[in-house]
Amino acid sequence: MKNVKAFIFDLDGVIVFTDKFHYQAWKRMADRMGIYFDETVNNRLRGVSRMESLDIILENYEGSLSQEEKKALAEEKKASYRELLNTMTPQDVSTKVRRTLEQLREKGYKLAIGSSSKNAPFILEKVGLLDFFDAISDGNNITNSKPDPEVFLKAAEYLGEDPQNCIVVEDAYAGVDAAKAGGMAAAAIGDAASYEKADYVLEDFSDLLKLVSGNEDQ
Repeated sequence: MKNVKAFIFDLDGVIVFTDKFHYQAWKRMADRMGIYFDETVNNRLRGVSRMESLDIILENYEGSLSQEEKKALAEEKKASYRELLNTMTPQDVSTKVRRTLEQLREKGYKLAIGSSSKNAPFILEKVGLLDFFDAISDGNNITNSKPDPEVFLKAAEYLGEDPQNCIVVEDAYAGVDAAKAGGMAAAAIGDAASYEKADYVLEDFSDLLKLVSGNEDQ
């Protein structure tokens, strides 16, 4: 831990929880198309891009669609999702998460977002955290989704830090894989906490403070 200078956070499932909105938006589209869609299918969509998610959903579609029709469906889901995101407020970030982030900043650590979502800035604005992070790397500036490390490597670049001096905080296996592929340590929370590739396991978001305890004086 003595060389750690920065933390890079996945957004959804770590800082905020918008899984329910993703599910509701995909469900609307799938129901309209007569495509079977449930929580099991939805769980396969975690950490992958919108178009890749659509391809997974369309595995249950009996017809064939052109690329333009697929893009239209993806845009339909995006519009529904944005509509649902509009209901978010600063109360959608827990006090524990907000206080932990504040204390990490006070200890001198740089903070960044590393998310595959193109909605990351919009979500951060809605919850009052847009100006809180030193850098944002998201779906608007990458071409490869996790487990490719691009989003985290760009976050480190934006922070001006070497990847080996960064810890990625993730809740998805693909995110942990991306962190490791980028030469970064991975702190796993939520679903990823049982993943053997994680360097650190967080039972609670505030456990990050235990990781850095005493580190600032080294």
